[in-house]
Amino acid sequence: MTKYLINRLIQAVAIFIFVSMIVFFALRILPEDPIYSIVGDDSEGYTQEQVDMIKKEYGLDRAIPIQYADWLGAFVTGDWGNSYQNNQPVTRLVGMRIPYTIQMAAGSFIIAILFGVATGIVAALKRNTKYDIAATGSALFALALPEFWIALVLILFFSVQLDLVPTFGTVLFWHNPLYAIQSSILPWIAGGIGGAATLMRQSRSSMLETMGEDFIRTARSKGVSEKVVVIKHALRNSLLPLVTILGLRLGRILGGAIILETMFVWPGLGALSVTALKKADYPVIMGVVMVSAAAIIIANLITDLLYTYIDPRIKYGD
Repeated sequence: MTKYLINRLIQAVAIFIFVSMIVFFALRILPEDPIYSIVGDDSEGYTQEQVDMIKKEYGLDRAIPIQYADWLGAFVTGDWGNSYQNNQPVTRLVGMRIPYTIQMAAGSFIIAILFGVATGIVAALKRNTKYDIAATGSALFALALPEFWIALVLILFFSVQLDLVPTFGTVLFWHNPLYAIQSSILPWIAGGIGGAATLMRQSRSSMLETMGEDFIRTARSKGVSEKVVVIKHALRNSLLPLVTILGLRLGRILGGAIILETMFVWPGLGALSVTALKKADYPVIMGVVMVSAAAIIIANLITDLLYTYIDPRIKYGD
């Protein structure tokens, strides 16, 4: 296990550096010039000499590989640079926004797990019944719907027509729990429906496969109650594929946060990244992307470690 962890950490660092290189160099081909983000709306009043001085001050006149080496060296020491737009530290901007993104991602994740796994397991146990057909059909329908369309329908129906929940904005849960739930329920549903549909289909398929295994038939032949067979034997052994899907869903939720936070006017990392991209604010974009990459890498590492707990037959030897 120790050797495996060391190898995975080395791989994680390599992937992290590779992602940072791709994003860093890709930003340099954006049509938007970061100088306009630095000097503001009055950029036309600057002479070319002044612009060159500003670029030199921010290191933008240096070769791109040198810029990347300087950025990476500062990043690993905790210096993520300052925003070109307001000169605030990127660590502060990300720290202020990340709780909102976590609140959205956590709620969507919980909804996906609760509705997806529960529906899939019941559908497997009631195979070929009306419930199974309805659940499978609903999952296929949900998978065909893009998140932004689901968000629009939810806003129009629950916020505009029924006026049940706030349309835009939110607060952190620990500031005002009731209002946080009211203002977050629509983004949670919009972000969780796709995951619930995916988990429903996967949990149903995995459960059906497990229920057909020899050890299930053996348990039944020994007189073990159906409840014990389902919960103790079938359910645990069908969780392994679901853990993999859950690890992948975290990345999808973080990616979808950009769209949902823009639509629901959430002050999270997604909204921050959209504003930064429009202004070619390199330090902010790099900070947001690196935080997202780290979250996905850690989620996949935890997923691999959970395999050994769910299925003791899986061992990572030293």
